[in-house]
Amino acid sequence: MSFDELLYRAKAGDMDAKAEIFAMYRPLLIKYSLVNRRFDEDLYQELAAELMKCIRYFRDAE
Repeated sequence: MSFDELLYRAKAGDMDAKAEIFAMYRPLLIKYSLVNRRFDEDLYQELAAELMKCIRYFRDAE
């Protein structure tokens, strides 16, 4: 399945699609959750919530 299709399914509420996108971006979320080489759980949660928000508000090109 292409990323576009996965994104549309996630936006429509498909929890499996959301989980797959989250799994794809998890390494990046972890990378940007490091502050002074230490993992910041609160920052990770904020970034994860922002990712889910981006999926919800994604507007497709018309």
